[in-house]
Amino acid sequence: MIHAFTRPRFTKAPTGDPAHTRPGAPLATAARRMLPLLLVLPGLAIAHGVALDPPADEDRLIRFPDTGDYLTLVVDLHTHSVFSDGHVWPRIRVGEALRDGLDALAITEHLEWQPHRVDIPHPDRNRAHAEAVAAAAGHELMIVAGTEITREQPAGHMNAVFIEDANVMLKVAPEAETDDAEDYYIAANRWPPERAVQAANDQGAFVFWNHAWWQSPDNPAAPTVMTDFHRGLIESGQLHGIEIANGIAYAEDAFQLALDHGLTPLGVSDVHELIDWDYRPAAGGHRPVTLVLAAERSQAALREALFAGRTVVWFEETLIGREPHLVSLLRAALDVDEVNYNALHNLVYVTVSNASDAPIRLRNRGGYSMPGQTGDVEVPPHGTAQFALRSDAVPGEVELDFEVLNALIAPKVHPRLTHKLRIEAAGGVDQVDLAR
Repeated sequence: MIHAFTRPRFTKAPTGDPAHTRPGAPLATAARRMLPLLLVLPGLAIAHGVALDPPADEDRLIRFPDTGDYLTLVVDLHTHSVFSDGHVWPRIRVGEALRDGLDALAITEHLEWQPHRVDIPHPDRNRAHAEAVAAAAGHELMIVAGTEITREQPAGHMNAVFIEDANVMLKVAPEAETDDAEDYYIAANRWPPERAVQAANDQGAFVFWNHAWWQSPDNPAAPTVMTDFHRGLIESGQLHGIEIANGIAYAEDAFQLALDHGLTPLGVSDVHELIDWDYRPAAGGHRPVTLVLAAERSQAALREALFAGRTVVWFEETLIGREPHLVSLLRAALDVDEVNYNALHNLVYVTVSNASDAPIRLRNRGGYSMPGQTGDVEVPPHGTAQFALRSDAVPGEVELDFEVLNALIAPKVHPRLTHKLRIEAAGGVDQVDLAR
């Protein structure tokens, strides 16, 4: 199960000692055996080691082409570990990101909701990030510092990424400190959420609204509506993005809010368990990700692109984003590889290739027929498809005109792609630049 926020019931963490931590000879023996390793590799003892190189699995890697103007960075900016309500160590999150071919990852722990605080006390809310940075050493994966501001409605949940210090976004009175997760959460919620968001913005953070349709465990799919709280943040320039896909859910009304209010659309895994459990990459699945069109491969360029709104969300088999960014990515992915003209039957055979991980489903909207086909063409990921067309304009210029059925530039609105071909009577073909 993919969790947006695991606080369905306020239950205390178990207080009994698990068998592997009970005092006694087995633990002492294990400690003696580990001592040489701790002396030789103190850094690994502190940070649980560097993530191992992932096994080669080209099919699992998430791959999309760069556009003509930008690099396409694959990022997941909402994940959890044991340092809040996740169930794996940050090193595992890094290993999963490497296996998925991500360019950037943020581990965004809940500041206020700390169900593991008895078992894993950590007054420094930057610990998960530090562990992830250590685990990613030697790899190109960018680890983005982030956290999740976790409040009751109407504020709800908001992620802040590209932060310097998560601790300044949390205020709990010393007398309210407690081992009880519910009581701690209630005490942390007394500090106004506006102050936490301001503390994030003071650090130059990119702040986005999480799973706005998730109101509570009992109401996980409520209509996404703009609240006075979030409208105020937008008007003051303190809220910059909104999740339109989180886990197994896509919310078209959240996408509409992004379009209406100038918010950057994002897709995230919000993973708490294992990516392999929740998204089954071995069976062809993948986590939701944000494809960020950045000027270069750096955290500074990634941050700039997010603030500029240059994103496309990949959710299941659908690409979602503002028209200029989505169309530029589709144009980069699709290419006309080969065109052959059969003058005897007046047929043009077109082979199209797809350089992306997403299947691209096209529907003919042009003024020509496609003999033997329904007018729908699917170009498989990193593969090709061929179709035939017949037009009275041949010989001459033919404009391919397709609607992309598994892409959205607004709720229920698909983009159109055109491509011009000039067919000569002798059978030669002159491909003309894509129409813009």
